[in-house]
Amino acid sequence: MREESIRSLIIKYVVLFVSAFVILFPPYTVFITAFKTKAEFLQSRFALPQDWLHLDNFTYIFTRTKLLTTALPNTLYIIVIAVAGNILLGTMTAYALGRFDFKLKKVILGMYLLASVIPLVTTQVATFSVMKSLHLFNNIHAPILLYLGADVVSIIIYLQFIRSIPYTLDESAMMEGASLFRIYWNIIFPLLLPATVTVMILRIIYIYNDFYIPFLYMPKTSLQVISTSIFGFVGPNAANWNYIAAMIIVIFIPAIVLFLFLQKFIYAGVTHGAVKE
Repeated sequence: MREESIRSLIIKYVVLFVSAFVILFPPYTVFITAFKTKAEFLQSRFALPQDWLHLDNFTYIFTRTKLLTTALPNTLYIIVIAVAGNILLGTMTAYALGRFDFKLKKVILGMYLLASVIPLVTTQVATFSVMKSLHLFNNIHAPILLYLGADVVSIIIYLQFIRSIPYTLDESAMMEGASLFRIYWNIIFPLLLPATVTVMILRIIYIYNDFYIPFLYMPKTSLQVISTSIFGFVGPNAANWNYIAAMIIVIFIPAIVLFLFLQKFIYAGVTHGAVKE
């Protein structure tokens, strides 16, 4: 019995070690490459850099690209407006679906679920035609409009929280003469703060990393975002992996920091309501 326990323990740690190696080796390679010269990278790709204070790659990024002057401001502008719209539309939709019973309630929820399983690429011809007819091609408001709608994950997260809010709060407010909108804005919306933080984090990371929509609708150089900026940078610097690695590090630092500090809100929001007491 003891030998079997030791054997299972060894297997468990071997599996964990292999899994950790597979997950961490690519980021490790990118990180050490960012501090190497091109010659050093070609000589020893996986060894640690000789000088950790070699910051010429990062200097090149900030001086030769428009990452800070164009890509980052454009990305932040899109994120702020789109995420604000996601929160408002998501909370309103979840409030209607979670607090009221009407004939088309299941149909509307089913339409949201159906839209989530349709591949994005199959609808792009029609979507592109609509956006072009609205004169939004090569316009920074094109991705904002496409990101603005509340997605199914956001609605489900909000619904989980709304179902845990006692309906007696609504009834008490109605007895005081509060309108439905006031109940939503003064009672429901503040109580959805944990879910709102979760949705905000998930949407920020999605929009920050998305490449397809900005690349398709904003090919103009002055409208570059973070994802399209690195794509345009890789072309003329395809042979300089040290520059590319430095660019990747700079771009993903905000997303990594955001996730590490606020990951507890993500887990709390996604798993809320999964276990009933």
